[in-house]
Amino acid sequence: MKFILFCFLAFLFGTAGVFAQSHSTEFGAQTDNDSYLLKGSDRYYTDGTFLYYSHALKIKGGDSTLLANKVLGFETGQKIFNPQSGFVPGPEYVDRPFAAYLYIGGTLNLLYKSESNLKLGAQLGVVGPAALGEQIQSFIHRTFGFYAVGGWQYQVKNDFEINLSAEYNKLIARAPGIDISLASYANLGNGFTGAGAGPLVRIGLFNQLFHSVSTQSTAIRNESIIPLHEQEIFLYYKPQVNYVAYDATIQGGLFDNHNDPNSLEIIQHKEPFIFSQQFGIAFTTKRFVVNAAAIYHTKDVKEMAHKHQWGSISALYRFR
Repeated sequence: MKFILFCFLAFLFGTAGVFAQSHSTEFGAQTDNDSYLLKGSDRYYTDGTFLYYSHALKIKGGDSTLLANKVLGFETGQKIFNPQSGFVPGPEYVDRPFAAYLYIGGTLNLLYKSESNLKLGAQLGVVGPAALGEQIQSFIHRTFGFYAVGGWQYQVKNDFEINLSAEYNKLIARAPGIDISLASYANLGNGFTGAGAGPLVRIGLFNQLFHSVSTQSTAIRNESIIPLHEQEIFLYYKPQVNYVAYDATIQGGLFDNHNDPNSLEIIQHKEPFIFSQQFGIAFTTKRFVVNAAAIYHTKDVKEMAHKHQWGSISALYRFR
């Protein structure tokens, strides 16, 4: 239901204009949920909600010879995880820990004229009961008439998180209507540490990587930039190999010994390598940026009974 409403609003407002313009500021939201794929499942990464604000910065002095765009971003969000169901009758059914991650963060996206970019980020957050996963999931299920949730007494304990990230993308080749680029990232923190890389293939009408949905750079102040197209509309495919060194939503707090005999916390063993595939469509209008995708992951926990997948849709409004 949330997915249908989000798509309708994006289409309704997105058709208000048909030509891309240069706007320096964006505000929007993203929603993730496994129910969007109509698989009838409610497991593992089950829900995510995010708010974004981005503002393109002026490029001064010597930076103008290298940079085409520079974007400062702020975000807040929550991710919710549960086992093979949001209700489990006992601890033996917990094949992925109950956990939530709530955070605030900031990013600086440096986009080069050579069609590469480096996006640096930092997040402050918390996993555990303070992340409000049980309360939000229970509210959603009550509101939409879903089953009652149960089992959150086994969730990972509270732990404060400081996480850093870096994302690097680089154009490899381009022909009319299609291009391929390298997409990679690295995370470091007491919540999430790991890295991943793979190709990004785009088919359709897309712009350079310094002014595109693909690199979160549709906010821009450089009016001398001439995009390849007045608006973007393209399909994309993004397979990726991911190495996971630590994940607090699976393993709990990094510095917690997890040996409290009075705790019901259930933690498990992460898989070191995950293969993910993302299939999506993105488009821009005069004021709106919309991106919808289906994401498929191999198991990220050794005890998991199934692979998992979810849908994601985001919409941003551009102004100024």
